[in-house]
Amino acid sequence: MSRPADNLERVRTRIIEAAHAAGRPPDGIRLVAVSKTRPADDIAAAAEAGQRDFGENYLQEALPKIEALRGRDLTWHFIGPIQSNKTRDIAAAFDWVHSVDRFKIARRLSDQRPDDLPPLEVCLQVNIDDQASKSGVAPADALELARAVAGFPRLRLRGLMAIPAPSEDPAAQRAPFAALRRLRDELNAAGLSLDTLSMGMTGDLEAAVAEGATIVRVGTAVFGERPAA
Repeated sequence: MSRPADNLERVRTRIIEAAHAAGRPPDGIRLVAVSKTRPADDIAAAAEAGQRDFGENYLQEALPKIEALRGRDLTWHFIGPIQSNKTRDIAAAFDWVHSVDRFKIARRLSDQRPDDLPPLEVCLQVNIDDQASKSGVAPADALELARAVAGFPRLRLRGLMAIPAPSEDPAAQRAPFAALRRLRDELNAAGLSLDTLSMGMTGDLEAAVAEGATIVRVGTAVFGERPAA
């Protein structure tokens, strides 16, 4: 068994155990393997082990890999910050975008989504713990943005995404995830229909699953440590 297959089996076991501990069905949690900086061969090996969802942060790096692996029935998730001049290629190449954080970006993604593709699945990135270094809409502004995004014809608003500050403490890990879940519930109570919480990575996926994550984005535990630059 290849190393990606071994790693994927361990990550899937972690997800299953975390789901059982939270009283949740494991099949309600989707694993996105974060493949940024990884070559197409590594992604192909993970695909051979049954992985179908892959997350990329950098457009210029992602596009050649998507092209090289075309025909493998993979689902591509864009999870990095979005610049306005990159929206056309993102709208055409990806199936999901997790990092929509302002109206202008959402409008451009909708306008530039090719007509022969289904609507782009999107999440709003929320700066849930007010980090100066992180992108994301403020929680207080999320409802206004969500209502606007939900109205765009070539987007399908699915839910919320967050990247909280890292912590080794399980309680500290859970707090921002719980806040994101509550925000999702508030938006749904206001008339939206969100079914997705994209939260949790290698170091905190158990805390995220405990608080309701439906997508976890895992890189290091799948592909190993990234090589030093």
